[in-house]
Amino acid sequence: MYVPINNRSASAYSRMGATTSVQGANPHELINLLFNGLLESLNLARGAMERGETAVKGQAISKSVRLLDEGLKAGLNPQGGELSVNLGNLYDYCIRRLTEANARNDLAAIDEVRKLIEPVADSWKAIRPEATEGN
Repeated sequence: MYVPINNRSASAYSRMGATTSVQGANPHELINLLFNGLLESLNLARGAMERGETAVKGQAISKSVRLLDEGLKAGLNPQGGELSVNLGNLYDYCIRRLTEANARNDLAAIDEVRKLIEPVADSWKAIRPEATEGN
């Protein structure tokens, strides 16, 4: 069942322990919050891995995976065509790489995911919010 992006994104972001309120945020802002939370979690995971903080690393990677899967991927419109399919595939790949990063303490995998996600996040931020209304 397709659930509107407002509901899915707000729910996923709230479950991730976000400190920013999602009440009243439009769909564009909600996706921005998801991207920001994901990039913050990747930074936290990287730092924890460098410091040997296994529990913090695992929590940060888990949060990143959930933001990708339950937030960004779940927010894709199934009738969104090729773009939705490609983004879904990208998010799946990032989830696999983060799982490997967690298991192998692989900083390069975290860096790879960040390099893949940043341009998508930057592109999303460049879109006018009005262009995303109704999704």
